[in-house]
Parts: sequence; C-alpha cells; structure tokens
Amino acid sequence: MASIFTKIIKGEIPSFKIAENEDFIAFLDAFPVVKGHVLVVPKKEVDKIFDLDKSTYNQLMEFAYDIAQGIEKAIPCLRVGMAVVGLEVPHVHVHLIPLNKMSDISFTGPKLELEQEEMKEIAERIKAYL
Repeated sequence: MASIFTKIIKGEIPSFKIAENEDFIAFLDAFPVVKGHVLVVPKKEVDKIFDLDKSTYNQLMEFAYDIAQGIEKAIPCLRVGMAVVGLEVPHVHVHLIPLNKMSDISFTGPKLELEQEEMKEIAERIKAYL
C-alpha cells in the first residue's frame, strides 16, 4: 500500500511543495511543529533511512541541505534543526525545522493549525530563496 508521501509525490494528495527533482521532493509538513517545518522525502518508497543505499542517502542529505539554506533565509530562526524519526509514516523523511528554542523540535506537543493561505505564503517565501 502506498504511503501518504507516495500519494503526495503522485499528486493524489495536495501539498505545499518547496522543491522537487527526479529523486526527491520537499514540502511543508501539513501538521507543523513550527512555521516553516518542511519534510524532505525520497520519491522511492523506503521505510527506514538506513535502508537507503549510501548514494541515495547522500543525495537526500544534499537535497535537504539546499532546502535548509532556503528555510534559514526565509523564516526568522537561530538555526534549522534536522530530525529523522520515521515512526509516523513508513516512508523515509527528514524534518527540517526552524529553531529558536529547544521545544521547537518537540513532536509531542500540539501541532500548529495554519490556514491554507498562510501555508502558501510560507512555501512561496522559502522557494524564493532556493
């Protein structure tokens, strides 16, 4: 069964896309912990990050690096944090999260509920710096 990320990649579920190439996609998390929370996902559906071959893993990190640069310029923050948890969706994904304090990267608290227009504006702001 296709993961929710595969459905986003195929365009079956809408998303606020930040960037995409042949192998990877980056889009705003639909349930962000902070504004500007982006997911970076390989298009190939693999459950665990360390099940990726080394080349794909390295390319994923390079793609995430470029997205993080855009986030840091677009969203006021001290730095961009990165987390790989992988328990909620069985498809490799890297969380890129603008950080101003440690609690900004907590996945246990309430998630933000942003209006579609605000999500669109955040995505456009990040894309402008890529």
